[in-house]
Amino acid sequence: MSTSPQHPAPACPSPSPFGEAELRGAAEKLWEAVSCGDEYAAYGVVLGARSAGADDESLLLDVIGTVQRKVGEEWAANRMSVAMEHAATAVNDRMIAALAARHAPDPALGRPERVTRQDGPGRITVACVDGEWHALPARLLAEVLRLRGWHVDYLGAQVPTPHLIGHVHRTGPDAVALSSSLATRLPAAHAAVTACQAVGVPVLVGGAAFGDDGRYARLLGADAWAPDGRAAADLLARSPLKPPLAGHQPVDDLPHLVDQEYTMVRRDSGRLVKAALAGLEDRFPAMRSYTERQRQHTAEDLGHIVDFLVAALYMDCEQLFTRFLTWTAGILTARGVPAVSLTPALDVLETELKEFPRAGRLINHARLALNGSAVPAARSGSGVLR
Repeated sequence: MSTSPQHPAPACPSPSPFGEAELRGAAEKLWEAVSCGDEYAAYGVVLGARSAGADDESLLLDVIGTVQRKVGEEWAANRMSVAMEHAATAVNDRMIAALAARHAPDPALGRPERVTRQDGPGRITVACVDGEWHALPARLLAEVLRLRGWHVDYLGAQVPTPHLIGHVHRTGPDAVALSSSLATRLPAAHAAVTACQAVGVPVLVGGAAFGDDGRYARLLGADAWAPDGRAAADLLARSPLKPPLAGHQPVDDLPHLVDQEYTMVRRDSGRLVKAALAGLEDRFPAMRSYTERQRQHTAEDLGHIVDFLVAALYMDCEQLFTRFLTWTAGILTARGVPAVSLTPALDVLETELKEFPRAGRLINHARLALNGSAVPAARSGSGVLR
């Protein structure tokens, strides 16, 4: 990721003449179109704003990105179904494509396998970590970096680490940018970060999985972290990322992994979900009359709880697991499900994991947080988790 006097890194774009108020107005109009799945109206909003003077970076980050965050918030508040959320995300993705198409290179020029410093600020690979399906934040970053002059290889969602490394070997990027929205993907992110660094390529990470302040990025030994696409592009424009140190191993970042709790609990996760489901039936006999669909949803919720417990064990972070449980309590409450049903689920898991002290500490911390939060009391015969 080098620069030269002949090809300096592009400066941060000047403020859009379109103005902040106009950008907010465009975001509101785009939300109206996206929430209805009206792709044609969305095109009219985005391309109309561009014609009126909005720059493409602002449209990507301040309009499309803002609307996508609202999509997530509306789903969490139970005001948007999964199908509606998927449709809205698909429309936003096509808006990104519409803007990107206006900057497509001349196909007659071809695409070089390797890029030298004379070709611009450098070459970067942008990808989601293995198991991460939320690709839109990574795509926004990829398009912003293209606007800033980077040669970008965008690999999309759920990129297995071996395939990522194969691509890195073939293309020789100056850096890799990894995105992840879910904390359950942090172990996979760590594997990808370490593998890239092992072949001498520095890694920039971003996304909600890495914490609001990048704390998990630092714990995993990433070379850099950015809270959003604009900050990531600015960081890369200021100076190249330093080559990583040789001989770096995952255990160097997380020495607590030597106790094997993470490995053993992760290996036993399927049995833990089944045990928790059976234990909840004992505590809530009404569950025995659940439909197959209700049982499936309850098992899925328990699976998410176990997955986040496993991730918290990997990071040895009480806050990671507790924040997920309190967030889940809010999601359940919005859907009319008694959030206090999470406590007996934790009780069952604690019994099953009594031989694992770190897991017990994480569970107890989450239980105390749930008991101290304002959650509605369970009604007689109410469902559990779903």
